[in-house]
Amino acid sequence: MPQSAHRMSRVDTAWLRMDNDVNLMMIVGVWLLQPGITFEALCERINDKLLKYPRFHQKVVQDAAGASWVDDDAFDLHRHIVREKLRKKKGQTERQALQQRAGELANTALDPEHPLWQFCLIDHYEGGSALIARIHHCIGDGIALISVMMSITDGGMDPPKRKKREPADAQEEDWLSDAVIKPLTDLATKAIGMYGGGVAKSMEMLSNPQQGMLGSLDMARTGYKVMGDVAALALLPDDSPTRLKGKPEGKKIVAWSEPMPLADVKTIGKGLGCSINDVLLACVAGAIGNYLRDKGDDPDGQEIRAMVPVNLRPLDKAWQLGNRFGLAPLVLPIGIHNPIERVFAVRARMNQLKDSYQPLLAFAVLSVAGLMIKPVQDAILGMFAKKATAVMTNVPGPAVPLKFCGSTLRQTMFWVPASGDIGMGVSILSYGGGVQFGLITDRHLCPDPQAVIDRFEPEFQKLLTMTLMLPWGEAA
Repeated sequence: MPQSAHRMSRVDTAWLRMDNDVNLMMIVGVWLLQPGITFEALCERINDKLLKYPRFHQKVVQDAAGASWVDDDAFDLHRHIVREKLRKKKGQTERQALQQRAGELANTALDPEHPLWQFCLIDHYEGGSALIARIHHCIGDGIALISVMMSITDGGMDPPKRKKREPADAQEEDWLSDAVIKPLTDLATKAIGMYGGGVAKSMEMLSNPQQGMLGSLDMARTGYKVMGDVAALALLPDDSPTRLKGKPEGKKIVAWSEPMPLADVKTIGKGLGCSINDVLLACVAGAIGNYLRDKGDDPDGQEIRAMVPVNLRPLDKAWQLGNRFGLAPLVLPIGIHNPIERVFAVRARMNQLKDSYQPLLAFAVLSVAGLMIKPVQDAILGMFAKKATAVMTNVPGPAVPLKFCGSTLRQTMFWVPASGDIGMGVSILSYGGGVQFGLITDRHLCPDPQAVIDRFEPEFQKLLTMTLMLPWGEAA
């Protein structure tokens, strides 16, 4: 192994090996730029900014014990930045043609012999340019990659220079998995026992393993809490059977909405005493429920489960890349007609998750999976797939539009990959004063994701109207 090689963390190794015949572990994003940018300007920006992150000029070399990051001696920037002309079928709009191309690229594996990313520039899209980015999940999670993409915009900050790692710190990447992989030993009870300000505080303290771990906390209470969450995670029943759950075929279709005013979402949240997230997730549940009704199904009284990423690292460490998030199972009440009742049901479910250790335990499961041979890893991850219909993520972006190579980034969207046999990924992104929804689905399970997307805004408008009609003081 070359001296420049760095071992990949166990969790990142799990994501690397999670690719299967129906789901590739790529985060796919689209930027819409006005006016258009040149291919030369894009290459120059990527060379000057993105390549300051070592992961983007390193390839992955796998071995019996896992994988390593190794500098790609044959690195060629033009292998990773390509230029295309958008091909429209008869009757297609530019938006539909771009969505089709993004879906095709989501189905196309990255070259494993070189760094696992690619940007595709499409000229003359709606009077500007479109940029489709594909980055393998083993490089970083959504929070980390948002940090990377922010750094390559005009005026973006370069990543801090890494200090040379000392041998004693060689396993620092795996501090969290070490803390939770042994959840039932005395050592783990002490490590996980930083319970006082909720799980977020636990993570902050765990991220400094050299500090004292004991203090005056009630370890027995924490151990009991961990045991309860282990049981809850293991004993979750399989998710509700709907047309959205089944065996995917591996052909992806993407869709996205136009932005809705974020100020209106805040108005509803304030009126109902709920978070912005509660409001948006309730709209998702309503849109999916109505989609199923229009297909002739009866979702009344049904719930589906979505695996929601939970960030487990300080935001100022996002530049370090890698995956440091857990997964929490969130129940979406798709069978509730009344939009206000649905918001309150989502709020109750979210409150149940706030101090749960399930995200840490899910992280531990991924850590263990990264050590196993692939058939065993697939079996472990299949547990998550059976318990959920969708993967869902909500990422807050900048409040004002960004510039890229002198052009305005007028709209941006991304899609999260789904593992196992999960066939739906839901993305919520706030950007430039608006909030929008993205959907990626398997063609066999949901051949028309735009039909779901088109139901988000009507659900939102119903909720807004009903909230404004409530007597003052009764909403919350």
